[in-house]
Amino acid sequence: MITIGIIGGSGYTAGELFRILMFHPNAKLDFVYSTTNAGKPLAVAHHDLLGDIDMNFTNTVNPNVDVVFLCLGHGKSISFLESNQFSNQTKIIDLGNDFRLIEDNNFNGKSFVYGLPELNKTAIKSAQYIANPGCFATAIQLALLPLASHGLLNDDVHINATTGSTGAGVTPSETTHFSWRNNNMSHYKAFNHQHLGEINQSVNQLQSAYKNELIFVPNRGDFARGIFATLYTTIEESLEDVLAKYQDFYKDQPFVTVTTTDINMKQVVQTNKCIISLMKKGNRILITSVIDNLTKGASGQAIQNMNLMFGLDESTGLHLKPSGF
Repeated sequence: MITIGIIGGSGYTAGELFRILMFHPNAKLDFVYSTTNAGKPLAVAHHDLLGDIDMNFTNTVNPNVDVVFLCLGHGKSISFLESNQFSNQTKIIDLGNDFRLIEDNNFNGKSFVYGLPELNKTAIKSAQYIANPGCFATAIQLALLPLASHGLLNDDVHINATTGSTGAGVTPSETTHFSWRNNNMSHYKAFNHQHLGEINQSVNQLQSAYKNELIFVPNRGDFARGIFATLYTTIEESLEDVLAKYQDFYKDQPFVTVTTTDINMKQVVQTNKCIISLMKKGNRILITSVIDNLTKGASGQAIQNMNLMFGLDESTGLHLKPSGF
């Protein structure tokens, strides 16, 4: 069994880890760290666990667990690791953004591997430290990487993507309050969202000559979870040729499906799936990508990375079905 510690156990990504790890055949939860809830049952913060997990939060760590998931929020992982030492054998998966960019990926002489399995699977298998991708970044990269792998990105890419309220974290704010978010929509951080750095980094990993712009408008949706992303750019190849390239790129990737039919977000919510739909008119291609921001966009992908790091089938514990109603 893989012994697991979770740091920052009160938030949404930790809650999603619990939901999946409860039924993972190779996982054993050792401790859940939370300074605000230490000594209290997990169900105090995660009401869906009532009657399922008999464990309390703690404010101490076991430095000898096999793997630690950092669910601390952006910018907080480095300070935690500086204050808390783990064994040289402990693997670390950071769900924040502290180590995602190449210029930031070194900690105490060890490098964090960028944990997008569809791009870096071989490196993930031998890694000790993983920087889990961002949610928007996951949906957008999976939409673009097949084109980049063939050098077919030769124009600006226009991106419009809408995320659920859980993407903003568990702490309430003005824009997550029900009376503001319900029956409402807005954009934020247009053209300068923090995930653009990692998206550009991965695109350039496959197509180093790409120097055009990714023009990204992120939106807040009036739903709890999921991401619906649409991207368009110009390309001369036929839809049939592009579809074949996407299907070949993802042929060995168990969580990515490519289609030319219309898709919707409910097809992926509460799963680790990404579904990509392609449509073409003239020389313009429309790529639609849907994921669950908490699963494939965060905790499910983190568990997929854990599986690869420990030599398991990457889909272990992640056979999750959506609900279409």
